[in-house]
Amino acid sequence: MREVQHAAGGRRLLLAEDDAVFAGVMARALRARAFEVDVAASAAAAMRLARVHRHAYAVVDLKLGDDNGLELIATLHAAVPAMRVLLLTGYASIATAVEAIKRGARDYLAKPVDADAVVRALLGGDTGDAAVSDVPDTPLALSRLEWEHIQRTLRECGGNVSEAARRLGMHRRTLQRKLGKHPVRERTGDA
Repeated sequence: MREVQHAAGGRRLLLAEDDAVFAGVMARALRARAFEVDVAASAAAAMRLARVHRHAYAVVDLKLGDDNGLELIATLHAAVPAMRVLLLTGYASIATAVEAIKRGARDYLAKPVDADAVVRALLGGDTGDAAVSDVPDTPLALSRLEWEHIQRTLRECGGNVSEAARRLGMHRRTLQRKLGKHPVRERTGDA
């Protein structure tokens, strides 16, 4: 297995993010921290870049357009086994964090996140142990817990809204309305 280089020459990073504004800001910030950054807006583009450049690091968004960042983790590791992968998501949950680590992510961070946190997660603790970062010490708000539970149930049902609604004990139209809303964001200071 090829060893990841941590010197300036081995700081090539793949940023798989479909939000162009966030990708641009993060790429600039990481370049300012001495990383060579390649940006991909889809899983296919990420794989093309990974095969060519054999990045030492990857920062992957969970929701990558129509693609799933969790699935991309294993594919990236198949192409570049020594790559350190960090999963970013705006839909944070313990279940997703555990799944990301199982699939080979080195760490997991919830958005919003800054470049310093990304660098710490990628470079920190060379023991090889994966750690779940930014898991809140305070309990999640009830609305956030409901959103997480709905998303987990929907995944378990393979995206079948009718089956998920049945398992959740709610009408299908009610579930569709809840799914049509934007995900619940955490606010600092909430109890």
